[in-house]
Amino acid sequence: MGQLVEIIAKALVDHPEEVTVTEVEGNQSIIVELKVAPEDMGKVIGKQGRIAKAIRTVVKAAATKDNKRVIVEII
Repeated sequence: MGQLVEIIAKALVDHPEEVTVTEVEGNQSIIVELKVAPEDMGKVIGKQGRIAKAIRTVVKAAATKDNKRVIVEII
């Protein structure tokens, strides 16, 4: 799941070298922390959070085959 978030985020930002993704895996859930450069934060979140919501939707759909719950946090 972390690789998927990283690929999407690097495609959106101006500074892809500053994108870092950390995964914390539990029994039933995975927490994916996405960190980007401060000036790229708006591009990842989008107007009214639409891009962030779309990223979460795609990752959640990919996680259903593993019967896992994914939480994407943008830091």
